[in-house]
Amino acid sequence: MSPLASYRRLFSLAGPLYVLVAFVGRLPLAMSQMGTLLLVAGTTGSYGLGGGAAGALAVANAAGAPVAGAVADRIGQRPVVLVQSLAGGAALLVLVALATSGVAPAAVIAAAAVAGAAMPQIGPLARVRWRPMTRAQGEHQPRLMETAFSYEGAADEASFVMGPALIGVLVVLVSPALAVSVAAVLLLAFGTAFALHPTAALAHAHRPTAVAAGRLLTPVFAVLLGAQLLIGVVFGSIQTGTTVLTTAAGQPGLAGLVHASLGVGSVLAGLAVAGLPARFGFPSRVLVTAAGLAVLSTPLLVTDSVPRLFAVVLVLGFVVAPYMISVFVLGERAVPAPRVGTAMTLLAAVTGLGYALGSAVAGRLADLHGHQGAFSVTVSAGVLALVLAAASQPLLRRGSAAESSAEVAAPATT
Repeated sequence: MSPLASYRRLFSLAGPLYVLVAFVGRLPLAMSQMGTLLLVAGTTGSYGLGGGAAGALAVANAAGAPVAGAVADRIGQRPVVLVQSLAGGAALLVLVALATSGVAPAAVIAAAAVAGAAMPQIGPLARVRWRPMTRAQGEHQPRLMETAFSYEGAADEASFVMGPALIGVLVVLVSPALAVSVAAVLLLAFGTAFALHPTAALAHAHRPTAVAAGRLLTPVFAVLLGAQLLIGVVFGSIQTGTTVLTTAAGQPGLAGLVHASLGVGSVLAGLAVAGLPARFGFPSRVLVTAAGLAVLSTPLLVTDSVPRLFAVVLVLGFVVAPYMISVFVLGERAVPAPRVGTAMTLLAAVTGLGYALGSAVAGRLADLHGHQGAFSVTVSAGVLALVLAAASQPLLRRGSAAESSAEVAAPATT
């Protein structure tokens, strides 16, 4: 089956409404962090408070996501995502009200943390639904699952390009308060629609009742968590270094566009992953793309102009989505079926923690050494990702081979 045919089959199984809902439903999370920063900084006059509120939202979301994923594995996605969407949307509206009313900064930061903890991780949960949706496709299911994860990786990257861009447009045209309010309305509408879509029940219907069966934190899954932590460090440090360089060049407004170019390359590469031959296995893909992260990030150390930065970041983006797609596919295969939701949200959560870590360390080094100091964190994370991928190849290959054997032995129950 060709990549184009795989995408057509996949989208016909899900239906256009599901594809729309699952994509737009993940935009509020992508919008909320930057929106919160601009909202709080604008109303208080302090970027420190804005950053604190945005950081509280991000950390709370990273901490709460695996918990919500575990509950969804037990009782189904529908009630969990429905409650989260309603609570998260309401919490964002409360955040807007508090930030614009001049209350104590601690109350605003607490509201941001509540909003972050309540917001659903729709991207990871959408990945869980594809296996039951493709269950009846027989010998085509493995290829359709690869295509599904390729699409989800590209959709995540696209959301993190479009979300901040939408926030930027609304802030320029109206205000940060309206921008965050729009994120809240989108979450209330599309998060609820994602929760109520029939695929939510389908995802839970074929799960074994013994959710505790099998371990989640296996050696393979621990490696994958480390891999996602490192790509989060790459994201955070690139954003910091980009902001420092563009500000020094007198063009701070270009920082968002430069960072978005990382997502553009990543989206294109993510969609193309579905065309890779099956013999190029996912452990090998992790290794090759990790090598790409290490090699293609190195020019950042000698980049000193905005046009060159655009080019380097765009090219680097072409290995980001394939790396993450491979990690998520291996993660979905490495854990017991009843715990896939927990696994997907946990991988997303450590990515967010890596982002926070990368931003913090890069910021410290940027104070001392400028943008080269920040980008040294990016390169170091790429090198560590390569070392981890190379050292864990035997482990990842054994785990992948065991999963393939299980699928062959019992294709109807995977």
